[in-house]
Amino acid sequence: MTLFTAFGPDIWLCDGPVVDGAMGFHFPTRMVVIRLASGGLFIWSPVALSEDLKVELRAIGPVGHVVAPNTLHHVFLAFWQQTYPDARYHAAPGLRAKRPDLRIDEDLGPAPPAAWAGQIDQVIFTDNALATEVVFFHRASGTAIFTDLLQQMPRTWFRGWRGLVARLDLMTGDRPEVPRKFRLAFRDRAAARAALGAVLRWPVERLVFAHGRPIAVGGRDAIADAFRWLG
Repeated sequence: MTLFTAFGPDIWLCDGPVVDGAMGFHFPTRMVVIRLASGGLFIWSPVALSEDLKVELRAIGPVGHVVAPNTLHHVFLAFWQQTYPDARYHAAPGLRAKRPDLRIDEDLGPAPPAAWAGQIDQVIFTDNALATEVVFFHRASGTAIFTDLLQQMPRTWFRGWRGLVARLDLMTGDRPEVPRKFRLAFRDRAAARAALGAVLRWPVERLVFAHGRPIAVGGRDAIADAFRWLG
């Protein structure tokens, strides 16, 4: 069975293993692979490597750019660097200071690097005490790609008191939401509104995020609804 699911022109999704977080919370993982015009691959939020995954990646193209999209999604980066030393590694602002042991070739900025300019756009949500997150938009497929700012895990994903905490935090539910902890962590809401405005100007149709079901139709409306609290 293939590990990759096509999600549009030159874009694939790959769900990785569940990882453990703080206080016994566990989270699903997801990677996005985009084939650039150069033929090289853009790897978003790399998941755990396996031999099967490496074989399927080779069938799509060579690994060219590996992206840690926020300051929380970096667990598997070192393993990718060992396996793909010739790729370039990009990270959200702040990860370099948090993980000085990792090789980071380029800190992501408000404008995309030349390698994917004109193919993938990006916006940075800054001034969040929990994580700085870079949101991407793949033009060819109309796909917006969030990491932790949007979540929608099944209601039964967490059990016991963790299930109650997740429900109150809006991590589980019937639609994608910005978890309450991330809402409270924004120190500059004007900057967040500006970033959101840039995202909503993209012609988004599809929506992918790390912890929840991908949305194939109506992605822009889902984003606007999830950020309705921002005003």
